[in-house]
Amino acid sequence: MSKKVTPYKGSSLNKKKQVEQMFDKISGNYDGLNRVISLGTDEKWRKKVVALVESQNPETVLDIATGTGDLAIKMINTGASKIVGLDLSEGMLAVGRKKIAKKNLEKKIEMVQGDSEALPFDDNSFDAITVAFGVRNFENLDKGLKEIRRVLTPGGIFVVLETSVPVKFPFKQGYKLYSNLILPLIGKLFSKDRDAYSYLSKSAASFPYGEAFNNILKKNGFINVEDKPQTFGVATIYVASK
Repeated sequence: MSKKVTPYKGSSLNKKKQVEQMFDKISGNYDGLNRVISLGTDEKWRKKVVALVESQNPETVLDIATGTGDLAIKMINTGASKIVGLDLSEGMLAVGRKKIAKKNLEKKIEMVQGDSEALPFDDNSFDAITVAFGVRNFENLDKGLKEIRRVLTPGGIFVVLETSVPVKFPFKQGYKLYSNLILPLIGKLFSKDRDAYSYLSKSAASFPYGEAFNNILKKNGFINVEDKPQTFGVATIYVASK
């Protein structure tokens, strides 16, 4: 990452604690606001992630930075016998647990509070690992990726869905306008924490994407790395293996 972006300027907390605090604050309206911000396209992207994982017939799936559990719940479609959602924010997990209980999925999906940079799992524990809009929140990206590789089974699939920056006109210019002006305004209008949505747009703009992130994955030991830009490049799905 070219520069360190944190949610709260002037805070004495490290990025990890700031991110946890931020998501605790916005957990109540996070899902609805996300649908508005992405115009519903995030649902289509998640379905593609699920399809990639499903093609590998995994028995065990770990969804890191699971938030309120949207992607973990969709992983039911993969047929996996064990699905774990992990997140720093207990506030987000609490919302997720209610959604899981409403769907009677408590026996299939476990929600765990934990740190992506110190995963509470044994080596080679999961056939598939996913992260949707979460890797840019890692305090130490390399450390987090090494941990993910450690708990992924040999031959297992790792799928990342993350925001990226369009490179072609006029999408590049439109994206800058949207992320710098409109996104923070929406956050200010609908969220109690205006800094949160300012951070989300700034962190997206500063995070390495495309070939740059491919190279980071390779540096941390992943193989068969490829990127799949989505919706004119405003998001990218990365696929890798161990």
